[in-house]
Amino acid sequence: MLAFKSMSYRVSSRHCVDIVWANATLWQKVDKMLQSYNSEIRVHRGLAALVAASLLALSGTAMADSGFYAGGSVGNTTLEVNFEDPIEGGDFTFDESDFSWKVFGGFNFDLPVINLGVEGGYRDLGGPSATFATETYGIDVTAWDVFGVAGFNLGPVNVFGKLGFISWEADLTVAGFDAGSEDDTDTAYGIGAAFNLGSFQLRAEYEMFDISDVEDLYMLSAGFVYTF
Repeated sequence: MLAFKSMSYRVSSRHCVDIVWANATLWQKVDKMLQSYNSEIRVHRGLAALVAASLLALSGTAMADSGFYAGGSVGNTTLEVNFEDPIEGGDFTFDESDFSWKVFGGFNFDLPVINLGVEGGYRDLGGPSATFATETYGIDVTAWDVFGVAGFNLGPVNVFGKLGFISWEADLTVAGFDAGSEDDTDTAYGIGAAFNLGSFQLRAEYEMFDISDVEDLYMLSAGFVYTF
């Protein structure tokens, strides 16, 4: 009887150990599941915070600040004009391009949907040259300008148009010698887009100048702007 009771006791103890071990294993699995779930929650919360911060940053850069700004651009100017050849007689077309640059400043009124501004600057439209018959012709063009600017925001990108006046001076050379100069004030207009980075902008523009006796004069440029 004692041996039987002892065996029964040992069997019962083993079952108890098995049950305890099974329960401990189950709780370990539950604990790992909870830890994994909590980790996923933390990751999701972190992603949500990152998205929220990105949206806030995007909304902050979507609209440039109102105020004074200054900038500069470099690009390429194309000039097309018809000349009368004083040596050979007849007409010829001067259609050339050259490196150009400009500096400018203005004031921007940043409204909820539309941006309005006034802008003015100085530009060097280059000095393209071409050879006709035996002579080389060159035209150097510089100008002052003033524009009214209107645009609207598309997220961090601002699309704008401009209309104004350009006061220009053109110096003509033939075979390296001065052949006269002209100056006048004419209409100018353009379109462009700017990517806002806080107080900075990256700007690209296409500007056209409606000058009498000139077939075509336009400038393609890219540059930067800083708002104070």
